[in-house]
Amino acid sequence: MIGFKPPAVNRVALLAAHCDDIAIGAGGSLLTLCSARPGLQVDALVLSGGGTEREDEEHAALTAFCPGADLRLTVLKMPDGRLPANWEEAKEAVEDLRSRTEPDLLFAPHPGDAHQDHRGLAKLVPTAFRDHQVLGYEIVKWDGDLGRPSVYQALTPEVAEQKVALLQRHYPSQRQRPWYDREAFLGLARIRGIECQSRYAEAFHTNKLTLDLAGG
Repeated sequence: MIGFKPPAVNRVALLAAHCDDIAIGAGGSLLTLCSARPGLQVDALVLSGGGTEREDEEHAALTAFCPGADLRLTVLKMPDGRLPANWEEAKEAVEDLRSRTEPDLLFAPHPGDAHQDHRGLAKLVPTAFRDHQVLGYEIVKWDGDLGRPSVYQALTPEVAEQKVALLQRHYPSQRQRPWYDREAFLGLARIRGIECQSRYAEAFHTNKLTLDLAGG
């Protein structure tokens, strides 16, 4: 396992098909990053859930997951599970986000995700964010699509527990789902921690990584 310290991160963009995707896939990393960098600019776009209780949940949750950040969240009203049929609307939304931000780091779904909305959004990312570092987060679910990620963010036990507590607190609409529980979230974090020699971790997929070995 090779440790790598990326350049300073001052602006972050977050992309999700559904409310809670970001918190599940990258909540621990956001807690870690935002706590270390007060005032971080965070621009978030969620394609579905607008105008429902899910939007209220997402606003409260991301505010908690991004402590001290300058958070700008947009939640749209695209139908859940229908991204392929609403491709143009989704593409325009991603391009609109791109026009409003120049992120140092982007969190988004990864192309290997089995959910059609996640996978479709992942395919749109490189059409708008062509020269950006993208980390594709993973979401545990019944599809069994967890693969072999290549990027890890270690989480302290305190942050891992805080992530689970915030997920349970801010998304009451999801508590009835059989996979939405403490054991599932901490279990995956423990496995990813083993893979990077940490107690807990979040893991990500990336297709391209640009280095500056001379530090210029």
